[in-house]
Formats: sequence, structure tokens, C-alpha cells
Amino acid sequence: MSKDALDQATAAFLAVRDRLFGIAFRSLHNCAEAEDIVQEAWLRWQLCDHTAVKDPQAFLATTTKRLCINATQSARARRETCSGPWLPEQVDARADPLSGVEQAEALELATRRLLERLSATERAAYVLREAFGYSYTEISVIVRVTESNARQLVSRARKHLATERREPATRAAQERLLRAFSGAAQAGDMATLENVFAEDVALAA
Repeated sequence: MSKDALDQATAAFLAVRDRLFGIAFRSLHNCAEAEDIVQEAWLRWQLCDHTAVKDPQAFLATTTKRLCINATQSARARRETCSGPWLPEQVDARADPLSGVEQAEALELATRRLLERLSATERAAYVLREAFGYSYTEISVIVRVTESNARQLVSRARKHLATERREPATRAAQERLLRAFSGAAQAGDMATLENVFAEDVALAA
């Protein structure tokens, strides 16, 4: 590849790099894995025949999506989908102008899946434990179960999040959970989040 062709290919990639990271982050909910996908897309872009590509942006976006699908299927095959905290990690909005938007979208997806796949008690126990580090004793008080049952709820929640089961979740319920979660994560308003979970558990009971 000539220097001019390489420069053009590099410029085309850099023009959409942030978009590619956004695609990967929405799919994988992990910054490091998203960066790996973007790097792999860059390698494939370098190796392809650029003269045969009519739309570099579409080509790179499609390549990134396919790499994400492969990564997700591979993780599921190895039963590693929920090997760590399921909720999306925090990203630094100052380092990436699009990160705030990506994090908001990831949180919307996360709250919807929590509502679709977990019962009220499982959801409360899982979020308080995985996202905010509550002890099982503290969780047991909020969801009104024994400490042993609190441990079981978190364990069951991890298993259920790895399944494809779906229960209908209203937009209002999602927005309510999203507001409470965001308030706790960004402003430390744990009381509101605890109240939301306690109300949901009482209603389910």
C-alpha cells in the first residue's frame, strides 16, 4: 500500500473511530473489550482491498458489529457471559466526548434487562451487591429475607441474567429504576434507590 493510500485509509478510520467504539461498547458493556474490537476492526481495515470498498464508514461499522457478535457468541459458548459484574462499567466522559452518551445508552439497556430477567428481590439484591458493594446483611434488611437467602438471590440473579428469558417491562418502570440508579451512582442518593427496591419487593409480595 502506498503512503498516500495508507494516509487515506487511516483518515477514513479515524473519522469513524468514536462511532465504532460506541457500537462495540453498546454490545459488550466493557471499555477494554470495546477497544479490542476497534483495534481488530482497524487491522481488518488495513488488510482489505480499499479499492473495492465503496463506503468505508458502512464497511467499518458492519465489521465492528460482526466482531461484537462473534465476541458475544464466544463468551456465551464458554459460559463467561456473567463472569464479572453485569452492570456496565463507568467511563470517563472527559477522555471521550461520546462516552457520556454511550454510558447513558448502556444504562438504559441494563435497567431494561434487569426488569425483564430478574424478580424484584433478585434485582434489588443483585444491584445493591454488584453495583454498590452492599453486604449481605444490609441486603437482607432491605429485601426482608435472611442473609443466606440474600446470597441465594444474588447467585440466582447472575444465572438468570445469562439466560434469554423475557418478562414485559413498562417504560415507566424502566425510567423509575434508571433515575434511582443514576442518582445513587452519580450523587450518592442511596436512600431513593433503597426505597424503590423496597417498594418493588413489597408490591411483588
